Amino acid sequence: MNESPDPLLDLLHLLDLEQIERDIFRGESRSALVPRVFGGQVAAQALVAAGRTVPADRGAHSLHSYFLRAGDPGAPIVYTVDRIRDGKSFTTRRVVAVQHGQPIFHLSASFQTHEEGMEHQAPMPAAPDPETLPTAAEMLPRHADRFSDPSVVDRLIEARQAVDLRYVDAPPFGTVGEPREPRSQVWFRTNGKLADDPLLHVCMATYVSDMTLLDSVLLAHGRGGWAVGDVVGASLDHAMWFHRPFRADEWLLYDQESPSASGGRGLGQARIYTADGRLAITVIQEGVVRIPRG
Repeated sequence: MNESPDPLLDLLHLLDLEQIERDIFRGESRSALVPRVFGGQVAAQALVAAGRTVPADRGAHSLHSYFLRAGDPGAPIVYTVDRIRDGKSFTTRRVVAVQHGQPIFHLSASFQTHEEGMEHQAPMPAAPDPETLPTAAEMLPRHADRFSDPSVVDRLIEARQAVDLRYVDAPPFGTVGEPREPRSQVWFRTNGKLADDPLLHVCMATYVSDMTLLDSVLLAHGRGGWAVGDVVGASLDHAMWFHRPFRADEWLLYDQESPSASGGRGLGQARIYTADGRLAITVIQEGVVRIPRG
């Protein structure tokens, strides 16, 4: 396993786009566990591009996106931002990510000035203290026999070096063949402190949000996932609403469930809470989830 001396710094570099023209940015790309760019990376980079064109006093409050084509990890990604609207309270941006002359991802994001208003939220569900749960490096080797490729464990650990992500219950690949309730919880935070930039924390949460959201779909059918090889698929669309301030370098509870799977697609929905119980983010994603043929 090739461990970086500072995986979080590497991730921050990945999200720090190069501006090549007004409203045009370029980002590096890298492969994930499958031979394409990780969807969370593209979504986070696109949100960075949008945020770079918005006044600093306007924070992101929502994004809606579509994954159009698989990204090539060997080529940079160009992000073009359209300044759709600059209103008194809200700012809207549209971003298209392009590789090899073709769009691979489309994002619409909205930003808002700070405003006081009515307050209520769904209560935080029960969850154990994250410090009592095993880290990825502790948990993943226990399930090494589930993977036909022995390098998968090291690759999974390497992919999560920048983020401390801890499952409350066994992940899908831990209970292959045993259908369970379509619910999953993970705690996560970055492995190191981040700067006091609200956009950075929002983009980091966007990156992580694509890691486990469809797990609950797999749990309902006793499937282990893409690393096991008993399903194939990819993200189709991804939406997030940012309700309250949070820090991605402090523990966040990702409470996920799947209300439906049909037509070769699975839907995941989730709420992300701060450790003190504030509802920070709502996430919804649909993805292709298919049983391999043959």
